[in-house]
Amino acid sequence: MSTAALPNDYLERVYAGVLGKLVGVYLGRPFEGWTYQRIMQELGPIEYYVHDRLGVPLVVTDDDVAGTFTFVRALEDYGITPDLSAEDIGKSWLNYLVEHRSVLWWGGNGNSTEHTAWLNLKRGVAAPASGSIEVNGVTVAEQIGAQIFIDGWAMVAPGQPDLAAKLAEQAGKVSHDGESVHAAVLWAAMEAEAFVSSDIDHLIDTGLARIPGDSRIAALIADIRAWHRQHPDWRETRQKIEDHYGYDKYPGNCHVVPNHALMIMAVLYAPDDFQRAQMIVNTSGWDTDCNAGNVGCLLGIMHGLDGIEAGPDWRGPLADRLLISSADGGNSINDAVRVAYQLAGLGSRLAGGPGIAAPKNGAQFHFSLPGSVQGFRAEHGHGLIDHLAVENVPVPGGRALALRYRGLGPAQAAAVTTPTFSPPEVVNMRTYDLMATPLLYPGQTLSAKVAAEPGNRGDVTVALRLKVYTAEDALRTVDGTPMTLKPGRTETLSWVLPDLGGQPIAEIGLVVTAAGPRADGAVILDHMRYDGAPDLHLRRPAETGDFWRQAWVNGVSFFSKRFPPSFRISQDRGEGIIIHGTRQWTDYRVAADVMIHLGSEAGIAVRVQGLRRYYAALLSRDGMLRLVRQRDEERTVLAETPLAWSLETAYEIVVEAAGGRIACTIGDTVLSAQDGSPEAFSDGGIGLLVHEGALSSNDVRVTGVPPRPGV
Repeated sequence: MSTAALPNDYLERVYAGVLGKLVGVYLGRPFEGWTYQRIMQELGPIEYYVHDRLGVPLVVTDDDVAGTFTFVRALEDYGITPDLSAEDIGKSWLNYLVEHRSVLWWGGNGNSTEHTAWLNLKRGVAAPASGSIEVNGVTVAEQIGAQIFIDGWAMVAPGQPDLAAKLAEQAGKVSHDGESVHAAVLWAAMEAEAFVSSDIDHLIDTGLARIPGDSRIAALIADIRAWHRQHPDWRETRQKIEDHYGYDKYPGNCHVVPNHALMIMAVLYAPDDFQRAQMIVNTSGWDTDCNAGNVGCLLGIMHGLDGIEAGPDWRGPLADRLLISSADGGNSINDAVRVAYQLAGLGSRLAGGPGIAAPKNGAQFHFSLPGSVQGFRAEHGHGLIDHLAVENVPVPGGRALALRYRGLGPAQAAAVTTPTFSPPEVVNMRTYDLMATPLLYPGQTLSAKVAAEPGNRGDVTVALRLKVYTAEDALRTVDGTPMTLKPGRTETLSWVLPDLGGQPIAEIGLVVTAAGPRADGAVILDHMRYDGAPDLHLRRPAETGDFWRQAWVNGVSFFSKRFPPSFRISQDRGEGIIIHGTRQWTDYRVAADVMIHLGSEAGIAVRVQGLRRYYAALLSRDGMLRLVRQRDEERTVLAETPLAWSLETAYEIVVEAAGGRIACTIGDTVLSAQDGSPEAFSDGGIGLLVHEGALSSNDVRVTGVPPRPGV
């Protein structure tokens, strides 16, 4: 692969593109589908977030965000190559999408283009046929979806519009065809070129050069450019678009042509003004979150963080937060910094480079990008100080997070936390479920490097903080051992997290209290991290709400709340799996009491990386115990041995993953295999799986792998 030069500010511009996408999506989401007339009547021009006026959360699950940052992971799974195929990207759909629960609008076959394409993939129609006009017809194939997911492909191809167009075309054809793919290709090429040019006419011409000149997308752009020259007021051009390219001119529920027209209009009328472009595209209505997300990403790349910050405070309420609902639940609770590093790393490797080094020795929260807070926000409420500000600041050798407090008394606390699992407001999110597992667990070590500024007034104590779900689905606070922090001193806090009764950790953070009568100043959080294997006991808590069960990605037909066992699952078609844990888990042991009630095979999976990528120890109805590697549609039997077993009988199954060795123990039977192949999996969570039947377990334990004798 030849080496291509990356822009000097590549990482920061990717970060701005991700933030621009998020601002646009979360700004436009609350009134998605409204007309211009309704928006003007009920909300007026959209100049800032309106979620609070409509009684919904700001940061929500949304297909624009989840799809954009999920499908680009096909590069990680199938090769970081410019020749990534639609077929491989289609495989990533089947691995990461949980039917009816994650990423897509599951609106029905022939209603939702993406749902239609997923059904095609599921029954063996590989991409690009899965999204083709030949299979699905023109109306289904030309809805908006190909366009809304393309930003990631552009951000891994900075200054390379041909590459961005090629990747976007392959990705778009998984589910769409015709004008929808033309729109996706054009916008991806524009965004890639935006890393090296901020001339909007040049960017549009760059996109047009990569789609057919006789396409409808090309024709509408010519019309909008002409109207833009004729009408200084964008509202007049918007009316022209409604008259000539409105929803009533195109079949289906969300056609690409009307919405693409609004996007082109917005960037022509406000090429240098992030806020004004957002106002225009959102006030214009129709598919507001999709349109505003694409426009926001383009202008974020074009003008960087300064462009986003030139208007109102978009970043403060957002706090870098984003949600990516997929079968990889450890990727679901996310932030713009983490995603920017992931995309820029892929872009560097695509360009022939080494990738992007993880800051601060791989700390998950490092605040290395300007203005970043990675989800950390001040806590408010009883006993908590009101005078607390959270801000990103430069420090020697990088950046960090400052917690600035004033008038901190002995009965008060200054606390900040960041989400690590589904937030309580998930119950108020509409349309899209959130599939997520916690980011960290009992047995792991949570640590933080903190410092007190030299000019602080008064000593303080600092401690690590957890917010943990209760049986009532509320959050309770659990603090680590406090440490005194004197002005000018730097300390490291460390805490091996205790058993929390099976309840998930929802937030982590830092709490500061005064060591004397009053304290003023700042504590600097350089980084926070979590490491090590979990020491985790998963079972039904004595008193329980819903969040402990929601900590499993639910990939089965039925996940019971009523049967006595902690976990009882059933699957009516093919294979079903529930998944817990993250890609940070590498070497570990899982032990569970497993009872199979029905099914041709069932068991425990380890190093799970989605619905179709894992190792598993399976009891089969043909009287065999097998260790298998499942990689997409290909199953490889690594080892097998006869083992007589019975339905409705509990078996203690222990599975270990250590390096390339996968082993299973059931009673006196021990089965092991070594997988040193290029297809081997090195990390991932655990799963309980069953094929067309039912399985239950009362107790699941995950621990580090004990040393083997003689090793």
